[in-house]
Amino acid sequence: MQTHFFTGFPGFIATELIKELVGLGEVEKLYAVVQAEQVNRAKDKAALIMEELNVAIPFDIIVGDITKTNLGINGELIDKLNGETLTVWHLAAIYDLAVKAEIAWEVNVEGTRQVNEFVRNHSSITRYMYFSTAYVAGKREGLLLETELLRPNAFKNHYEETKFEAELLVEELKANVPVTIIRPGIVRGHSQTGQTIKFDGPYFFMNMIDRLKWMPIIPYVGKTKAYINVVPIDYIINATVFLSSKVEAAGQTVHLTDPSPHPIEEIYGAMVVELTGKKPKGRLPLVLAKKGLSSIRLQRKLGVEAETMDYLIWNAAFDTNNAERLLKGSGITCVDFLESIPSMTAFYEKNKANPDFHIKIG
Repeated sequence: MQTHFFTGFPGFIATELIKELVGLGEVEKLYAVVQAEQVNRAKDKAALIMEELNVAIPFDIIVGDITKTNLGINGELIDKLNGETLTVWHLAAIYDLAVKAEIAWEVNVEGTRQVNEFVRNHSSITRYMYFSTAYVAGKREGLLLETELLRPNAFKNHYEETKFEAELLVEELKANVPVTIIRPGIVRGHSQTGQTIKFDGPYFFMNMIDRLKWMPIIPYVGKTKAYINVVPIDYIINATVFLSSKVEAAGQTVHLTDPSPHPIEEIYGAMVVELTGKKPKGRLPLVLAKKGLSSIRLQRKLGVEAETMDYLIWNAAFDTNNAERLLKGSGITCVDFLESIPSMTAFYEKNKANPDFHIKIG
């Protein structure tokens, strides 16, 4: 039984991790540090988890701010936390590809620096689970290894850049703290139910296809041989929880990416068929697509962030040797993306009219 300390709650991934940990009967107590404006939402979400799983586990919602010293937590409570043995989960970050530089640096880099200090100054941390991203590689191409953290010549956006800088800081802790760095691919909904809480990443393609399906034909966007690496939330959750208690995972960086990804055009074509009943035809030159999406108005109309276009021609593959070695025998595998498109589409169709699922563009 462990006491778990979270940042990033009540976000989707943190919520699902907590549900999995509680469901396995591994949780003695939970803490989550949240900003003041998120407290009521976090308390409601915590109560829903306990009700859904029919358990009564102490779950303290702490008012704080990860960008502040001691995470903005008052001294008396910091002393109390320092007296407890904790598994720390750091997920709080700005995940938007279009994020402005100053916001991304404050939350993703300075926030991680402060969480690292909390961990470094704590007397008893059983594991520090840090959520990075496979896209710390920036514009590097070719085979990207779990065992390397190399500064690229450039990044596609401020999200990638700040997550790279943050991971550098966490990497420094490996000599003294049992750290596991998780690098997920692009996260999609549940592989069986399609459930998610927001339509971003691959859902931008779905938004565009859905809003253009009145056209006699839906074209491919550009011409690319690149692959897309999208993984279902259940794979991320099951693998991460398993790794959090596996001794051999301490000190490791793990790509939770699809070991058998599909070409972008294959996935796009399958989405067009699923959403419209017809195959894509013709091509819209990428230069025209980028020019059109330089308009925030058009981005909003199509439900696509312009930054998504940068990934259409990015030729990289993710090494998963660490993941496969550490997960061997667990039965935890990444479901094929093409197999999940029907359930993903069904959930999208059911919820596409609900503005709560769509991110605000621009």
